[in-house]
Amino acid sequence: MTWLMLIAAIASEVAATLSLKGSQTEPVLYVVVVIGYTIAFVLLAGVLKRGMGVGVAYGIWSASGVALTAVLATWIFDEPFGVVMGIGILCIVIGVVLVETGHRPAVDTATPEA
Repeated sequence: MTWLMLIAAIASEVAATLSLKGSQTEPVLYVVVVIGYTIAFVLLAGVLKRGMGVGVAYGIWSASGVALTAVLATWIFDEPFGVVMGIGILCIVIGVVLVETGHRPAVDTATPEA
């Protein structure tokens, strides 16, 4: 459930950010901006209440938001997407994986089980 909440928070934040861009020509999208960011922060707070570490939750939320927004803005708004951006997104994905795997305590293999 925690991961589903985090995914929904990411989706809400991305929708709000893309709507912020779209609101330049369609002011009604400001409603989506306010609702989207509100939902994103409420869900992110819920993720933290459920015990996920703030560094992990915020790292995944923000990094995924950056990557998805960049990709979707290319598709929706015809913004340029180059090799350097692709490498940057790959670095973000690698960073998220490292943060997620790095926050777990190491298993002590030196102590034999009883």
